[in-house]
Amino acid sequence: MAFALSPSRASDFMSCPLLYRFRVIDRLPSPPTAAMARGTLVHAVLERLFDLPAHARTLEAAVALVPTEWERLATDEPQLSDLLAEHDGRTDEWFTGAGALLETWFGLEDPTRLEPAERELYVETEVDGLTLRGYVDRLDVAPSGAMRVVDYKTGRSPSERFESKALFQMKFYALVLWKLHGEIPTLLQLVYLGNGEIVRYAPDEQDLRGVERKVKALWAAIERAAETADWRPSPSRLCDWCEHRPICPAWGGTPPPLPADAARLAVDPSRAGLAEPDDD
Repeated sequence: MAFALSPSRASDFMSCPLLYRFRVIDRLPSPPTAAMARGTLVHAVLERLFDLPAHARTLEAAVALVPTEWERLATDEPQLSDLLAEHDGRTDEWFTGAGALLETWFGLEDPTRLEPAERELYVETEVDGLTLRGYVDRLDVAPSGAMRVVDYKTGRSPSERFESKALFQMKFYALVLWKLHGEIPTLLQLVYLGNGEIVRYAPDEQDLRGVERKVKALWAAIERAAETADWRPSPSRLCDWCEHRPICPAWGGTPPPLPADAARLAVDPSRAGLAEPDDD
């Protein structure tokens, strides 16, 4: 079996091994939240905006894309429409919230001056038999060949205590791109629309060698957990937002019985999800 890991699943295991189990082995459903749906919608609009010629990439054009992108997303994922039930099916407030995030983005970047090389780019490479894969929101490439990796976040920028988690995701992508192209991305850029901040980081070879070692160690830990069936919870402040808290033993719950083939499912590449809806 060819093993695979995405930054989303790596982050799950680092945050809480039991969360990794719930998502990869048990495949417990995660109903979309309003924050996730809003993030997915804004990401879709920012992707489609660059289909327009540069001079037409205005805030008005972006806002005009919101209803059509929402309709497309809701058709693909009917659960998203359920989120509007509390608003009696009305979309005006929903679309206004998305428009406000788009307005913030226009204050941070000028799309008329950008020509992304790639949008929603799937990347994949192999490191010692382990496939690393994921989706990059936007890849900008300068005439010199310098690469800028851009990720949109619809939440607020985290405190320094939690910033490393977001940067790990970006360094993960940088490692994959380095392996693919032989060049280290010049800049990693996190664009936070919740409070209008941009976090930039310039990785170097030492950084990415460290990420490679971390990923290998992480995968070894996942394999050990699979072999021993030791998927212990790791309580933290993040538990307050976890949809699986009612069945978590750290909070008095009881997880479902492990499947008979849990050890295989834990490292099944078809279960190593590429990305979660943007919920931050």
